[in-house]
Amino acid sequence: MTKRRRLPTYLRRVRLDHARRNLQAADPTQGETVKAIAARWGFPRPDRFAARYQEAFGVPPSHTLRS
Repeated sequence: MTKRRRLPTYLRRVRLDHARRNLQAADPTQGETVKAIAARWGFPRPDRFAARYQEAFGVPPSHTLRS
């Protein structure tokens, strides 16, 4: 894999890690949503974010938000 291909993968993982921290700290009773947090970290399509999140962490982002 070339550096050119590894950089986007690395940056996506960094954004996923930040989104995960936000989901862990979020309060869904205050109206915080997976969609809003995903968009905040550069994932405009919630379906793709959810798939990549589950691939990275083994659970859907909605599970992390409720935990």
